[in-house]
Amino acid sequence: MELDLIQEMIKQVLEEIKEEGVEVSSKEEYGYGVFDSMVEAIDASEKAQKELFECSVQQRDKFVDAIRAEILKKENLEMISYDAVEETKIGRVEDKIIKNRVAAENTPGTEDLKTRAITGEDGLTIEEYCPFGVIGSITPTTNPTETLINNSISMIAGGNTVVFSPHPRAKKVSIKLVKMMNKALEEAGAPRNLITMVKEPSIENSKIMMESPKVRLLVATGGPAIVKQVLSAGKKAIGAGAGNPPVVVDETADIEKAAKDIVSGASFDNNVPCIAEKEVFAVESVVDQLIYYMKKNGAYEITSPEVLEQLDKAVSKENGKPNPSLVGKSAKELLALVGINVNDDVKLVIARTNKDHHLVTEEMLMPILPIVSVSDVDTAIDWAYEAEAGNRHTAIMHSKNVDKLTKMAKKLEATIFVKNAPSYAGIGVGGEGHTTFTIAGPTGEGITSAKSFCRIRRCVMSEALSLSLIHI
Repeated sequence: MELDLIQEMIKQVLEEIKEEGVEVSSKEEYGYGVFDSMVEAIDASEKAQKELFECSVQQRDKFVDAIRAEILKKENLEMISYDAVEETKIGRVEDKIIKNRVAAENTPGTEDLKTRAITGEDGLTIEEYCPFGVIGSITPTTNPTETLINNSISMIAGGNTVVFSPHPRAKKVSIKLVKMMNKALEEAGAPRNLITMVKEPSIENSKIMMESPKVRLLVATGGPAIVKQVLSAGKKAIGAGAGNPPVVVDETADIEKAAKDIVSGASFDNNVPCIAEKEVFAVESVVDQLIYYMKKNGAYEITSPEVLEQLDKAVSKENGKPNPSLVGKSAKELLALVGINVNDDVKLVIARTNKDHHLVTEEMLMPILPIVSVSDVDTAIDWAYEAEAGNRHTAIMHSKNVDKLTKMAKKLEATIFVKNAPSYAGIGVGGEGHTTFTIAGPTGEGITSAKSFCRIRRCVMSEALSLSLIHI
């Protein structure tokens, strides 16, 4: 009897709260940013951004720190890395851990948003970074968790909220990560739903996001098709497109180190990073030595042209594009397709080809690295330029000749140019500089950070606080 009375009283109180317009939801019902529809996700993000707008820079700093701390917990790093590989069937767990860690540690926060002051006889002008509002972000299957972490930190630091549209093949791990980050944010005092997504990502839901007037900025990480799509949406867009990063090795390079670095970069996460080495142009006087040392560092050389063509056909679709089911598979798995059995120490497949070979001209996102012998370094740079195909994404060169390093940098105009190191040094792994997994070559933002996702606002005080009023 007493239990019935208590239950009735609770019901009455809840009804009264509901009538007063107060939102009621249990922790079990609350999805921590994950919604049944894209419209709900956008609406929640808009509400959250209005609340975030009232927060100070110091508070946003605290929110960013909360994301970092949650991701960097050993159990969380391992869980999301394992889940990403398990769900997408792409890449290597140990490399995903490195990428997720560097995304959490090396993505800049509010310190990236430096206000600029201009003063003179006519007064004081301040240029500061301010948020766009709600950002719509499309993320890839190759770097699903890394991109979510990286973009969330950058966008929230800039005062924005973000609605994610992950690749459907990375749905489960994206949901888990979004919930994890939102829970940590709320425990740090942040508004609900700074990060949102829809339960069932799809092309249709991405379209709703792109067309919504509440979404003020679109960010897409993927191939040319998705970048073209967001650029035609009629609003500000940042596109991180495809690459086909070439490597040039000349006769002045430390060949043993170059070989080790190339194998390390090209095999990292089974070659799915868009910055990874995709083809090598080596001066003929050093190419034999280069291959020798590459084989000593975990590369397997296919010497038969017939076997190479068999492998190329096995990993490619009829239109020449990579077979999606084989993207990010290990060298061991790829070699097994052509009847070659190797142990787990083999990380990379290499083969000599000509410069027009399909594996040179097409970005495969697999640990298969064609090597082209070239008469001289100038020709190597020209051929690298052709292979990169104007993506202006990433290029790598191993050389001690400053003049030739300078020539390649100018010739390719890549967003990232790595000298005498593995490609991943270009995103702060073993190299200086901040990390990003949204490398916006097509739209020109380059190595994105918090300021990339902000508008610049100019505040002017004419005559007031001018230099002419200052007397020393």
